[in-house]
Amino acid sequence: MKNTFFILCLSFLVAAGGLTSVLASDALASAVRPGSITNGAEWENGKPVALPGARRPKVETVFLSRPQTEWTYSHHPHLAFFKGRFYAIWSNGRKSEDQPGQRVLISTAVDFTHWTQPRPLVDTVTDANGFEETLTAAGLYHHGDTLVAYVQSCGPHYGENRAVNALTTRDGLNWSAPQDLDLSIAPPNHGPQPIASGRLIICGNTSYPWSDDPSGLSGWHMTGIHPPASIGKPCEGAFYQTDDGVIHMLLRNGNKQIPHRLWLTESRDNGLTWSPAVPTGFSDAGSKFHFGRLRDGRFYYVGNPLAKRTPLVLSLSRDGRQFNQHFVLAEGHREMGRGSDEFGFPAYPHSIVHDGYLYVIVSRGKNKIEVLRVALSELANKP
Repeated sequence: MKNTFFILCLSFLVAAGGLTSVLASDALASAVRPGSITNGAEWENGKPVALPGARRPKVETVFLSRPQTEWTYSHHPHLAFFKGRFYAIWSNGRKSEDQPGQRVLISTAVDFTHWTQPRPLVDTVTDANGFEETLTAAGLYHHGDTLVAYVQSCGPHYGENRAVNALTTRDGLNWSAPQDLDLSIAPPNHGPQPIASGRLIICGNTSYPWSDDPSGLSGWHMTGIHPPASIGKPCEGAFYQTDDGVIHMLLRNGNKQIPHRLWLTESRDNGLTWSPAVPTGFSDAGSKFHFGRLRDGRFYYVGNPLAKRTPLVLSLSRDGRQFNQHFVLAEGHREMGRGSDEFGFPAYPHSIVHDGYLYVIVSRGKNKIEVLRVALSELANKP
């Protein structure tokens, strides 16, 4: 409680102009709780600049989409493996991010290399008044013999009339009509993920709805956090659960005056309630990320932990607190790599573990969609 009070006071002073951003960053660093979740980044002038001991494993890559002149915005990718095929979905706009007319594309593959030509899973939607809606890919989830794709829809002014819809398929070819889940969150960051009890949780920004329906199609209950305005707007959560039952929801930092750290809220009652958000020792570039767990029990993070959205890094942890094994998966040199540039920043990852590999899907410069994979054998501890 004392630590949280200090953070709120510090944030108020920053918002009021009472401290420079550098001093605020230094002071906040001293307020991070002992034993906080960390990736051990090296810092200079208030920015994370390096990860000690980072290794470069063998990484295979394939592009799913490289638009050149039309529908050039591609972002929010998600990946799943279902009934012998990989499935990828992502948001696709004519040119700019989250604009009316944005749709959701899908591509599939029987192996890592050969992907189908992307096609609309949900094409541009026009509402009853003739205005185009904005659609956002919001995740994939499968249970039993059914694959579910989640799509958020918004009115012509982004953020209004939000709805989360689910489409289902049993054969990967024929999809149901969208089903409104009666959820208004902004937007789902990843699809539903099960915790140890079997309960499903969706990562939003500050909302984390849960359901005990294993199909992921009904029974959603809203919960989350209500951070004070003084700490900004944390967003784009991702979580993992440690063996003690605690759910650790990490959040992208929404306070530009106190940048470059993930924040943390935790639940100790299976997602019913969440603690106030506090800063961690885990560095961040202000971008989306993903957490998971390998077959050997190690927890993993994949994201952009340094000051820019490059490189894309995989970090591993034995205890869920010290993420101290680092692997560089990809790099880039510009954030908005439109057109022929294939070296935009690799960001907004989603990941799955399948058949001896970790698969990661990213957008390159919000323009191209790429899948990377690294053999789990490449991630062994050093001898």
